[in-house]
Amino acid sequence: MIPTGQDSLGTRTTLNVEGKTYAYYSLAKAATTLGDVSRLPFSMKVLLENLLRFEDGTTVTKDDLQSMADWLKERRINREIQYRPARVLMQDFTGVPAVVDLAAMRDAMRQLGGDPQKINPLVPVHLVIDHSVMVDEFGTPKAFEKNVEFEYERNGERYEFLKWGSQAFDNFKVVPPGTGICHQVNLEHIAQGVWTGEDQTGEKVAYPDTLVGTDSHTTMVNGLGVLGWGVGGIEAEAAMLGQPVSMLIPEVVGFRLSGELKEGITATDLVLTVTQMLRQKGVVGRFVEFYGPGLDNLPLADRATISNMAPEYGATCGFFPIDERTIDYLKLTGRDEDSIALVRAYAQVQGLWRDANSPDPLFTDTLELDMSTIEPSLAGPKRPQDRVLLSELDDQFNAELDKTYKKGSDPRVAVEGESYDFGNGDVAIAAITSCTNTSNPSVLIAAGLVARKAREKGLTSKPWVKTSLAPGSQVVTDYLTESGLTEDLNALGFDLVGYGCTTCIGNSGPLPEPISKAINDNDLVAASVLSGNRNFEGRVSPDCRANYLASPPLVVAYAIKGTVRSDMVSEPIGTASNGEPVYLKDIWPTNEEVRNLIDAHVHSEMFRRRYADVYRGDERWQKIDITGGETYGWPAGSTYIQNPPYFTGMTMTATALTDIQRARPLAIFGDSITTDHISPAGAIKPDSPAGRYLLDRQVSRGEFNSYGSRRGNHEVMMRGTFANIRIRNRMLDNVEGGFTKYAPTGETMPIYDAAMLYKHDNRPLVIVAGKEYGTGSSRDWAAKGTILLGVRAVIAESFERIHRSNLVGMGVLPLQFQDGENAETHRLTGAEKYTIEGIADLKPRQDVTVKVTRDSGEEFSFTARCRIDTYNELEYYNAGGILQYVLRKLAAQ
Repeated sequence: MIPTGQDSLGTRTTLNVEGKTYAYYSLAKAATTLGDVSRLPFSMKVLLENLLRFEDGTTVTKDDLQSMADWLKERRINREIQYRPARVLMQDFTGVPAVVDLAAMRDAMRQLGGDPQKINPLVPVHLVIDHSVMVDEFGTPKAFEKNVEFEYERNGERYEFLKWGSQAFDNFKVVPPGTGICHQVNLEHIAQGVWTGEDQTGEKVAYPDTLVGTDSHTTMVNGLGVLGWGVGGIEAEAAMLGQPVSMLIPEVVGFRLSGELKEGITATDLVLTVTQMLRQKGVVGRFVEFYGPGLDNLPLADRATISNMAPEYGATCGFFPIDERTIDYLKLTGRDEDSIALVRAYAQVQGLWRDANSPDPLFTDTLELDMSTIEPSLAGPKRPQDRVLLSELDDQFNAELDKTYKKGSDPRVAVEGESYDFGNGDVAIAAITSCTNTSNPSVLIAAGLVARKAREKGLTSKPWVKTSLAPGSQVVTDYLTESGLTEDLNALGFDLVGYGCTTCIGNSGPLPEPISKAINDNDLVAASVLSGNRNFEGRVSPDCRANYLASPPLVVAYAIKGTVRSDMVSEPIGTASNGEPVYLKDIWPTNEEVRNLIDAHVHSEMFRRRYADVYRGDERWQKIDITGGETYGWPAGSTYIQNPPYFTGMTMTATALTDIQRARPLAIFGDSITTDHISPAGAIKPDSPAGRYLLDRQVSRGEFNSYGSRRGNHEVMMRGTFANIRIRNRMLDNVEGGFTKYAPTGETMPIYDAAMLYKHDNRPLVIVAGKEYGTGSSRDWAAKGTILLGVRAVIAESFERIHRSNLVGMGVLPLQFQDGENAETHRLTGAEKYTIEGIADLKPRQDVTVKVTRDSGEEFSFTARCRIDTYNELEYYNAGGILQYVLRKLAAQ
């Protein structure tokens, strides 16, 4: 049953579609009271419908509804609203800790004298296992089977736990490993465009499909006209349990697209251009909505590619309205006719339908791109927004090499046991990977055609390149095989390695030992080229320091060329079997060639067949036995799943928060510290605190797995917090890795070790940082690890949306320097203590005074903005965190 509100405006009416009647909440009827809302951005209309449906006079009021209409006056309005998404999407890296939290909440509910069954999702939850497969085997026909075998061996405990969750909780479905990437499964199967359900009256209600997800690239589904974005796992858990998402009514930036892509230009070139433009514009905390005549020339897969990258351009979401392209995609992917008819009828009656005659919505701000001006591009070597033209990549890398990595020496090193050498800029990894590009037939067919044309000329991938193909969906395998392109890709080493995120999230697996040794013994700057969405330092592979995002066909091309230091456009990519030089243009497919293969080999039967029994899984999944009932039997010796300490000693009354007195800085960071820096997902170093923890428990180095897979164990994860191999703490002099200076002794040590010493001393801690703190993944462990280390506050120049929210949700105070101020202007070095008073009387976004006492005895103060943005967030913070708030609320019922 779906809850609905009191509908004081009388907007509830009915819609008949194909002989079926649905109730719905009419925006046209609302306009008779609120005023004209027809020029609201489409994404804002979805929010307005949500408020109409849940208006109850308390959490959603008439004033909230009026504020949505009044937004049009200034196209911005400072008002907090309570938004209730229709469903929640998870993947296993974020899903395991979320289910751990729910299981722990059931235990805590029992201790508080409540009913554990109250801890149960009230909205549909889909968890797709896609983050655990690693590229151990590659370049052979057996790679897929071997990698799946390794995956189950490593993750047996986690998978048993998730399977328990799928049976212990209602409204909770798990898509087993080897099916696809969660965002692609969401786009191709789970998303409906319009959701339906019975309410308390017994009548079937139709409403927009909306969601939040525990992965930042949840935004991909906005390409289908489904409003969704990433949140931290803790926020998603609250949403599951009926708690609304507290948010400010957003500003909406309109992005006008015109023209169409030129011959040979890919959707990846388009999205990298859009990402760069929007990062330069500044859209953090804003919605971006695409409009204009160019949408008529933009297939849905290309739209999904642009929407997917919203976290990279900083927006809450990148939204495309429903139109004929949407309907075409729903038909292609095998949705049933009744649901497709409902999407069309509902969107048209609600004013959510776009066509060439629709008037443009009104936006807070706008920018425009003529798609015919886009040039072939990559992005890197460290950030997705750092676009570089294909013709300039070699120059950019060489300049970066001189500036950042090397000066003078530029060796080529013999690789032990091989007949080739390796040098700076050589491509060690070429991976067709990630949700962003492996969901788009145009670039995957293009990659296959590049492989075919290269193969015909006798070209092969360079022997030092680790090649891999990890599609976002099993359907990709179907159309590559049916078109004959699988054989061509395999011939160049791009054999199927698994259906999952793989290299894009750091699951690239180890490089061959001789190549890794050559890189590390000689401090070489190896490159990776991947069709992913992120290339942050230390993310892709510990052996690759320069990482470039590229289209799948360019990934294949760079595997053949083997280096980023030679111009891909004007210099040969290789030598044909007849001795003639081969250039990129000689193997690049035409748009018509790509389109013809898509038309012939991508069809709806593939989707129907692959998703007919999507929750069943393979024989390995079916054989997993589970134990436990409504509460989980925590295995004492598990290094994967442990009962977290968040609810230890919890009572029905929250402990009053105290001021932060004389806190020591645990670290001082610069700009663009990502959630990968704060809580890495990749390999665990044996000599790190997390590695020592595992070795002490007789876990061999070969069984370490990754930080991402260990997120169900807080002991591993708190030891891994700020443990990224490329993070730099400015309290130390040019030292890479997770180290800090322990003030009482002046000793340099791992951040975890220092935090535990400070905890023993009852010394609170703070983190100081620069701009864009917490950019990247919606990784709740970046906030969980922070609080478990004893950090009470983070003071930064600016915060990324999701991480700021996660910090509040875990009871960490985010404070923002005033404009023009930062650690440098205040000469903060780490040799000081910080006092923050007035914690018990905080108000959203108020200014607070930070008193600083240097170790020299000098005292001074500066003012910072409290980035608890809403009163709901303040309630969570005062409760000690959002989970504690929800648990007490449910226990009291």
